[in-house]
Formats: sequence, C-alpha cells, structure tokens
Amino acid sequence: MKSDTRNAYARRVDAVLSRLQRAIAAGDELPDLGDLAAVAHLSQFHFHRVWRALTGETLGATVARLRLARALQLLGSAGVAIADVALSVGYDTPQALARACREQLHASPSELREDADRRAALLATLERPLPASTEPVALQVEVVSLEPFEVVALRNRGAFADLDQAYGALFEWAAGAGLVESIIGLHGIPRGDHRDLPPGDLEFDCAIRLSSPADPDAPLRLLPVEGGMHARVRHVGGYDRLEDVVDRLLADWLPGSGRSLRDLPIRFEFLDDPETVPEPMLRAEVLVPLAD
Repeated sequence: MKSDTRNAYARRVDAVLSRLQRAIAAGDELPDLGDLAAVAHLSQFHFHRVWRALTGETLGATVARLRLARALQLLGSAGVAIADVALSVGYDTPQALARACREQLHASPSELREDADRRAALLATLERPLPASTEPVALQVEVVSLEPFEVVALRNRGAFADLDQAYGALFEWAAGAGLVESIIGLHGIPRGDHRDLPPGDLEFDCAIRLSSPADPDAPLRLLPVEGGMHARVRHVGGYDRLEDVVDRLLADWLPGSGRSLRDLPIRFEFLDDPETVPEPMLRAEVLVPLAD
C-alpha cells in the first residue's frame, strides 16, 4: 500500500513535468500555480513545499532546467537562429539565454551549437530523472490531535539567522508587561522557505505563548494557532535545518501515511535557547497540519 501511494506521488510529479514541458515546447505561457496544483492533485497552499521535498528543487529551478533542456534540443537544429531559440523557450532576450548557458552550462549558445557530444551530455543531466526511489530514512513521526491556542506574535522580515532580534523584542515586551513568568512556549511560523527566498522577501512570525491574558500593541499582535490533527517530529540540531526535516516528512513519510495536508501553515516549537544550549543539542518540534 505504501509503495502504491509513493508511486502515485511520483506519477503526480511526472504529470506536472509533462505539463511544463509541453508548454515550453509549444512556446505557450506557463501554467499558473492553480493549474499545476490541480494536475498534481495537491493543495495550492502547500504545493511549493511538497514539490521541493519530492524533487529536491524549487519549482522555479525546475522551469529553468526544462527551458535550458529545450534550448539545447533546438540548438541542434541548424535552421533555428539562436535568437529564435531564446524567445521560443521563454527567455526575454538572446542575452538572457546566453547568460543562463554560461552560468549553468559553462558555455555559450554558439559553442553548444557546434558541439553535439557536449549538448547530448548536458541534456542527459538537465533531463535527469527524479531522485531514485529508496527506502526512506526512518522518521519518528507522531500523529497527534492538538488544542487551539493563541500567541503573541511579531512578524519578522529578514534573514532567518536574525530571528533572535524579533524574539528579543517579544521578551522585552513581556518583561515590560510583567509577563515573563507567564511564557510557556516559543513558536515560529515560517511564511516562506529561507533556503529559497532572499532575506528581504522572507517573512517569519516569531511568537510566544502565555499562560496569562495579553493585549499587545502594534507591531505585536495576537495570533490564533489552529488545533486539530498534526504530524509531529522532534528535531535535534541547528534550527537552520528545520526545513530539511519538513522536506523529509513530506517526501518520505506523507506519501505512505494515508494522510493529506491541511491548508494551514507549518510551524515550529522551539524547546531550547540557542544562546545557552550548544547547537548540536538544540531541540524543536516540527508540526505539520493534517486533514482530520
């Protein structure tokens, strides 16, 4: 059963790849997120996370790879000008194709046109199959039903490594309000993946849970946290590796679990203070919302 489910996820990925390849080959506009999510029978809310977990690359990286692969194919056609190759696969200018070739393939389009063996070798790399199906690394996943609660949150925009400043502001507010002793949990809700986004585009809700009522002023706010069924995994190690745990859960555990995702954010519960606990010993819970 688990093997069948895992194969079903692989077929979903194949269906999305085929859809993208057809659009690029035809010179059509790329399908939007809703179309791709429907093809994959996945939620739009979690599509990017699941795609990265299953394929090992972002959707943007997949599109860039497929465009280059198609360009290599067309460069083998003597009657197609390089400028036409660029425009037909979705580059705005021939210069954009040349830049992509130099950065990714370490050669110019003209050099690639003249070297069929090199094109073939690069094409085999660009059209690489999905990661081989192997036995997943065992994760200690609990499926738990959690009660809803409320946190005091501060949205941080910036590098993941700088979150301590936002948490410091939360603790400073709690100290001023006489609520430090009421802090019973430290939470984080990523609004994007810090591995894929530049710091200026990365948003992360830093949050504290209190045992006493609170009425914070802006930019702090009260934020409800949904309860219900969740997959819970304990992570030990650097907090910058939490997204890797999410990848493993989505790629290795979810396809064979019989469960599906709920359209709610993934969240983390931090159990240790990085300022007092060595990085290899830091603990956190990864919580992924599941449909009931």
